[in-house]
Amino acid sequence: MSVNDPIADMLTRLRNGVMAGHTLVSMPSSKIKLSIAEILKEEGFIESYEVADGERAPQKVLRVKLKYVGERRERRSVISGLERISTPGRRVYAKKEEIPFVLSGLGVSIVSTPKGVMTGRRARQVGVGGEVLCKVW
Repeated sequence: MSVNDPIADMLTRLRNGVMAGHTLVSMPSSKIKLSIAEILKEEGFIESYEVADGERAPQKVLRVKLKYVGERRERRSVISGLERISTPGRRVYAKKEEIPFVLSGLGVSIVSTPKGVMTGRRARQVGVGGEVLCKVW
């Protein structure tokens, strides 16, 4: 199956997994998805992730373990929202001063910069701008 926007596909799979209450979400792996998963893990939005060989497909599979708080009926996800900002049809670039804050710093914006994929906070510290990929809160 061909996907035009793999990052939006990843965010949609994570959103659907959270809404369905799943603990594990699988998707095709790529370098940018691994970078995004690493940022989500560092920021505490997911528990862990791993890359495994695909059972039927030649491509490797990225498995993300979602993080929840609370017990049984009161259990809710740490991720309350995901939003894709830059799309293949409309790229959104920002200078270091224009990188958006998400919920006054409670959320994270993920930016693809010349120095790699990083959070908006880190990009401001390093002093680089780039393409705003998504927001997570």
